[in-house]
Amino acid sequence: MKSSTSTPDLSSTLLEQVVDHIFATRSISRRDQQSFMRVVLGETTLNPKDQAMVNRVFEALRRGLLRVVD
Repeated sequence: MKSSTSTPDLSSTLLEQVVDHIFATRSISRRDQQSFMRVVLGETTLNPKDQAMVNRVFEALRRGLLRVVD
């Protein structure tokens, strides 16, 4: 069972690190995608900051601002 005290902070930190890496390289690799999805799907609800980061990645992909690489 998930701890309600430290897990959200850890998940937010991991998500932020993955998103920062994606935008720093302007691409999303299979490994990035797996890490991103593991964090996002591991949460029952996302706080507004995390939701904004997820939306930012999807919007950048939709607009062609990120490359998808293997």
